[in-house]
Amino acid sequence: MTRRANKNDIKRIIELLHQVNMVHHVIRPDLFKPNTTKYDEQELETLLYDDSKPIFVYDDGEVQGYAFCQITEVKDHKLLENVKTLYIDDICVDEHARGKHIGKTLYKHVLNYARSIQCHHITLNVWEGNNPAISFYKNMGMQVQKTTMETIL
Repeated sequence: MTRRANKNDIKRIIELLHQVNMVHHVIRPDLFKPNTTKYDEQELETLLYDDSKPIFVYDDGEVQGYAFCQITEVKDHKLLENVKTLYIDDICVDEHARGKHIGKTLYKHVLNYARSIQCHHITLNVWEGNNPAISFYKNMGMQVQKTTMETIL
């Protein structure tokens, strides 16, 4: 079942955040520190009550995955059209639960949620080298919107 995360999910989400961080650390050790998370328990608890940043979990008796989202709106911009976006800040399926369509279920839940709040589109960032994630998102129907490039000095 996919649902909105609650306080009882925090410890498990922290475990999954560690998994995501290590994926990023392996791909880009020059940018990502090992064995840490982007949120601590207190920060997560605060996020749980922020409707502009909903967190969804896949729970089959234990949380097996999550999707951190952010809702943004452009209004009355000089250049850009008025648009509401759901940005997937982070999505994770437990490394031991992959291949069970949990990611697909989470993504479809987020897609339906975005539609229900009249978003124009869903966006996300994925690191070059994270080929399983790139393949997954393409299979979900996503396409490249823009490319960020760098020169390491």
